[in-house]
Amino acid sequence: MSKIQIGISSCLLGEEVRYNGGHKRSIICTDQLQKYFEYTPLCPEISIGLGVPRKPIRLVGDPTNPRAVGSDDASFDVTDKLKSFAEKTLPALHSISGYIFVKGSPSCGVSRVKVYLDNGMPAAEHGSGIYSKMVMDKYPLLPVEEAGRLNDPILKENFITRVFAHHHWQQLVKEGLSAKKVLEFHRDYKFLLMAHSPIECSRLGRLLADALSIDLDKVANEYIASFMKALNGHATRKSNSNVLMHLQGYLKKQLLKKQKESLAESIEHYRKGLLPIIVPITLLKSHFNSFPNKYVETQRFLSPYPEELCLRNRI
Repeated sequence: MSKIQIGISSCLLGEEVRYNGGHKRSIICTDQLQKYFEYTPLCPEISIGLGVPRKPIRLVGDPTNPRAVGSDDASFDVTDKLKSFAEKTLPALHSISGYIFVKGSPSCGVSRVKVYLDNGMPAAEHGSGIYSKMVMDKYPLLPVEEAGRLNDPILKENFITRVFAHHHWQQLVKEGLSAKKVLEFHRDYKFLLMAHSPIECSRLGRLLADALSIDLDKVANEYIASFMKALNGHATRKSNSNVLMHLQGYLKKQLLKKQKESLAESIEHYRKGLLPIIVPITLLKSHFNSFPNKYVETQRFLSPYPEELCLRNRI
């Protein structure tokens, strides 16, 4: 499998580009994910000519539209330089499938970045980094996450799921969309989408059935925007259990009574938090290996990313 292109803050790869000459190396990014991701590292502050070490900057003003200025010298304003760099860089990011930013950075923070009032007091609302906000505004479908949040197994699994799904869609667009390909994409992700949002799963199914043949590009764009937004919401034990039981239904005529009871028990134990989801999924895969089902084989819910990542062992 060729690696997926991912944008990343340079300091997360161990590059000593922080204002204090240090780095924020993420073991998850360098040791766990690098086998699957080809990183495009960027440090906006270095790219606009700020040295290492350098005077720190912070966000000041309106949290929705702050300026990046020196922490000790408000006359040192690099807002326009950061925005100019972003404008020049954004077109080159069209092929990436996700972005991992560094937490709290006035240039690269995704959210919860401290913003200060003109009087030096912290604002009640938080903001986003100057560069990262422009990336997110330009590419609203792009899966983004802060490296620190990847230590949470649920957030990590959700981000990786979104990256692989987004990459899949990008490949379809690159090859040339067709009504058949969009319908097959929805078929493949139906149960995964159902786990994240049963309502959106049904709505998007109706959207494709009713309007895809009328205006392919418009409907495809509406579909993927809603699809990625739905995946951004976290699947719950309840919603995942519902999907697991749906999949169990495809085996009702094949399994012996004890096999059915064992599978149902593992799903229920997962729902109650007594087992990780990998247990009922492994059982399902084992049964479907014995009793193949062509429709179930296409479902990304069972394998949304390489199993070697072991993401479902902890959720």
